[in-house]
Amino acid sequence: MSPTAFPRLDRRKLRALLEPVVQRSGADLEDVTEQRAGSRRLIRVVVDRDGGVSLDDIADVTRSVSDALDSYDAMGNAAYVLEVTSPGVDRPLTEPRHWRRAKGRLVKAVLAAGGEVVGRVAASDDEGVTLLVGQVERTLAYGEIAKARMQVEFNRAEEAELGDDAESDDIESDDAEPDDEFDDDESAQDADVVLNDADGLAGDSGADERGDEDRTDGRVLRPGRAGES
Repeated sequence: MSPTAFPRLDRRKLRALLEPVVQRSGADLEDVTEQRAGSRRLIRVVVDRDGGVSLDDIADVTRSVSDALDSYDAMGNAAYVLEVTSPGVDRPLTEPRHWRRAKGRLVKAVLAAGGEVVGRVAASDDEGVTLLVGQVERTLAYGEIAKARMQVEFNRAEEAELGDDAESDDIESDDAEPDDEFDDDESAQDADVVLNDADGLAGDSGADERGDEDRTDGRVLRPGRAGES
C-alpha cells in the first residue's frame, strides 16, 4: 500500500458520529460524503435548519464537526479537508421536515402510481403534503410520492435580489456614516470562512452547480489538524 493510501470511511458510522454534533449546533445533518482528493480526504457535510442556514451557522457547524473528526480514530493520520454547505434549491424532498421548509416553493412530485404533479407547497404535516396546482389544492400522502424535488425559479431569485437591493438602499440612506468597529468585526469573521483551497481541492470536489442561487453563499473549507504543520 502506498504511503498516501488510506481506507474508505464507513459512511453509516461517520453519519452516526456527526449527526448529534450537527444537532447540538441547532441544525439537521442532511448528507455526508467522502471523496479522495490526492493524498487527502474531502469530507462534505450538508446541513439545514428551519429558516435556512447562515454563514455564521455554517462556521459554527464547521468548528464542531472538525473537532469531532479530529478525535475520530478512523480518520487516521491522513490530512483532510472539511466542506460544510447547505442544500441547493433543487434539493430532494425525502423527509417531512423538507416539505415543511419548502412551504411556498414550487415542487415536482413523481407519483408511485405513475404520473407527476407540479405545484406549490401550501401545507404539510407528518402524514402528507397539500400542493396548490393552478388554483386547485391537491393533498398527497407521502406514501403516494415516489420522489420529489424543489424546482429552480429564476423569477423568484431575481425578485429576492431586487428586494435585497431596495433594503440596502434604505439602510444606506438611514446611516450614511460607516461603522469602523463593525467593519473590523466583519472582516475578522470573514477570515474564518475559506472559499478556495490553496491546493485546488475546491475545484476537484465535483460540487453540483445546479440551484446554487439558493445555496448559502460560500462553502467552508477547513484542513483537518492532521494536515496542519
